[in-house]
Amino acid sequence: MNKRLFFIFLLGAVLLSGCWSKKELTDLALVAGLGIEKNEEGKYVGTIQVVNPGNVAEGQQGGGSGQGPPVSVYSATGDNIIEASRELSTKVSRRLYYAHTNLVVIDEQLAREEGITKILDAMDRDPEFRVTTTVIIAHGVKAGDIMKALTPIDKIPSSKIIKTLKFTEESWGEHLNVNIKEVINALTSSGKEPLITGFHLIGDHDEAKKMESIQQTAPAATIQTNGLAVFKEGKLIGWIHGEAAKGSVWILDRIKRTNVTINWKEEKGAISYQVMRQKTNISARMQDGQPIITVEVRAEGDIGEVIVPIDLTDPHVFLEIEKGAEEEIKKEIEQAVQEAKEYKSDVFGFGEAVRRLDPDAWETLKAEWDDRHFPELQVEVKVDAFVRRSGLRNKSFLSQTEENR
Repeated sequence: MNKRLFFIFLLGAVLLSGCWSKKELTDLALVAGLGIEKNEEGKYVGTIQVVNPGNVAEGQQGGGSGQGPPVSVYSATGDNIIEASRELSTKVSRRLYYAHTNLVVIDEQLAREEGITKILDAMDRDPEFRVTTTVIIAHGVKAGDIMKALTPIDKIPSSKIIKTLKFTEESWGEHLNVNIKEVINALTSSGKEPLITGFHLIGDHDEAKKMESIQQTAPAATIQTNGLAVFKEGKLIGWIHGEAAKGSVWILDRIKRTNVTINWKEEKGAISYQVMRQKTNISARMQDGQPIITVEVRAEGDIGEVIVPIDLTDPHVFLEIEKGAEEEIKKEIEQAVQEAKEYKSDVFGFGEAVRRLDPDAWETLKAEWDDRHFPELQVEVKVDAFVRRSGLRNKSFLSQTEENR
């Protein structure tokens, strides 16, 4: 009898305690994105995007006229991030819920002057805030302005930014989708600094806040990717763009797909080499007491475009195209290394490679690694490119056009 009562009591404790921490959806304000900056008084300004569930249609596609905005934006100040968040709760009728926050936007000026370590500490400690949340830098625009800008197609602006970052990383290769955990790991690692993608707002900032802006074929303003932010000791020190940015992504082994433009004789941009897969390996060796880094890239891709009359059935032509692709990729990587050396910031983790190779040697190098050893570091780049396919056509119709003339 006692055993039966004990079992019933135990079963009741398990079942009845399941709802002790329940949260009704109607009591929650889902925070999609958080922007952080500082005002002239030196206080933190937190700007949040709160989802308006009733105004978000299926698939998050753009709605018709007369529909309310998909998000509401609120701002508050505080001496620290937590205080600003608590102050925000006085402006919203529901409990702010950060478990679904997928974007943090950090102001460029704040990242330069104060750094990002204090900001990330608050988020890393909060059990509700996910460390998989994406981090970006507001480049040349206030973080709050990015939070307030409405976007077409994807109605929730934070989701638009996340998707833009995801697809541009997959198809273009000049940007990185990094989260809080990855940034913290880079900040705390010995011999590596973080790289974070920047976004800017092109167009009329005031009009971007209005629903009328996204009900036009050409929105008044557009949120776009803009470079990679270079950090040193937790502070933003500069930006890299274009080929150097792509070269950085090559080194970090984060290229998924990208395009390599190859010149053919006197014709610039004659051939498009579409990278379908790649692998980058970084190794270190010691020579005469000095570290040497080797970056090895193996790329495989297809020919996407040819604007010169060449015969792709000729093996020698394939070899020339592969050689051209190798030279272009190598140039991008070398440019990335050069710009990182100028900033004196090892954003590639070359120092980590040295530490893994020889921990004792690293102990003598790490104190002056960024300022002295990294700028003088010898970096060897080896690229092996392979053309897998030539597309649906081997011989360009341009050849036939030339023959008919």
